[in-house]
Amino acid sequence: EQAYRMESVRYNGYRVYTNKPIRGMIRVHGRGFACGLDTQLDMIADHLGIDPIEMRLRNSRQPGDYTSTKSYVTSCAMDETILKAAEKSGFKKKWGKLPPFHGIGIGTNSVQTGFPMGIRGGSQSFIKFNEDGEATVMSGVVDNGQGNENMLVQIASEELGLLPEDIHLVSADTETTSSDPGSYSQVSTFVGGQAVKNAAQNCRKKLFEVASKVLKVNPDQLAAKNRLIFVKDDPEKSILIKKVVRISLLNFNSVNAEGGYWPKVDMKREWVSNPYGQLCESFTFGTTIVEVKVNPDTGQVEVLEVTAAQDVGYALNPLVLEGQFEGSIAMGGQGGMLTEYHEWKDGRCINPTMLDYKLPLACDMPKINPIIVESIDPKGPYGAKEAGMSIAMSAAQGYCAAVSNAIGVYMDSFPLTPDKILAAIKLKKDRTEKENISKINAVN
Repeated sequence: EQAYRMESVRYNGYRVYTNKPIRGMIRVHGRGFACGLDTQLDMIADHLGIDPIEMRLRNSRQPGDYTSTKSYVTSCAMDETILKAAEKSGFKKKWGKLPPFHGIGIGTNSVQTGFPMGIRGGSQSFIKFNEDGEATVMSGVVDNGQGNENMLVQIASEELGLLPEDIHLVSADTETTSSDPGSYSQVSTFVGGQAVKNAAQNCRKKLFEVASKVLKVNPDQLAAKNRLIFVKDDPEKSILIKKVVRISLLNFNSVNAEGGYWPKVDMKREWVSNPYGQLCESFTFGTTIVEVKVNPDTGQVEVLEVTAAQDVGYALNPLVLEGQFEGSIAMGGQGGMLTEYHEWKDGRCINPTMLDYKLPLACDMPKINPIIVESIDPKGPYGAKEAGMSIAMSAAQGYCAAVSNAIGVYMDSFPLTPDKILAAIKLKKDRTEKENISKINAVN
């Protein structure tokens, strides 16, 4: 319901007892379940004679929409992600024109930023200035490798008028930092970053109150940059931030402040008893196009190229975002769809060792074309929102669609292991032979 416009929706939910132990996610919740809707779209498009790009553009989410369950979409550049990915990958030139067992496929997806988590939904931050004019930022945001620490330092230095090296960060320690939801719900930038921004603005306000008396102007006439507080209309009229901090301390006032941010969501929403309401404060949208070559004798898949485009709101750090895209393709597509494989029997994983649990390495990765699309979300810090997860989900869809296109069979069991691919190829061959025999018999 997030990625596509659906005027009428009915769903039934079932709790299924699987007798499997509790598990967690690696990078993204599942992969294969995201493929169902896109596979269905491809099947409908094929039946109607519409190419997959046009099919998605006709049904894509637009900014200002309400989802089927009444969530308002504040920002959306889904069409742009589709069009840019299609152009970069040469999708329309290749669609239907590739050699046998070569395929190209597209996946599109949307991910929530800041869904209801009760008392864990918001983030708080505390900032204090030190005697040397540098600042200490305390935040519960955790960096799992996605560049969150750098993001917090960027935001704090921007708002306080300091250089990044002037910021001392204390993060992730639940004993010394305030509450934060962690990386769950894709909120590190959207919620944790906004909390730091609010705390920094509150701190800056105190600085400006002191500086305004020294510079003899109103606080709203001041700005801060490069360790200086200066008059906007007369930048030469300035004072060092370090000096302002010391003036404040000499007047028995420390310079510190707190700030917080909580997503505006419907906390009473529940999928069965109350399915309507704001599910999250922001949605991201991603498109991944994958080109593959399948070996019909072994079932092995060679990924030739992946093009990934995501609406990130605003790119605070483009290089970090490109790294997130690459990691999302590795875990959601290359790893999740091609190499992850578990054998289960009576609720038990019978893989003999974790050495069988293969994760893609750098040498396994295909050529990747990352495309950053900006829509400037009105709620996120500087317009930013989640980045990467929409690629992880749409990568799974794109891999599935590309393999299906290569072998001429819609795959519906994941991961796409060689034995499943060979079985699908054989099934298609057997069906074709039966159809040919039926035609011959009909003629005779």
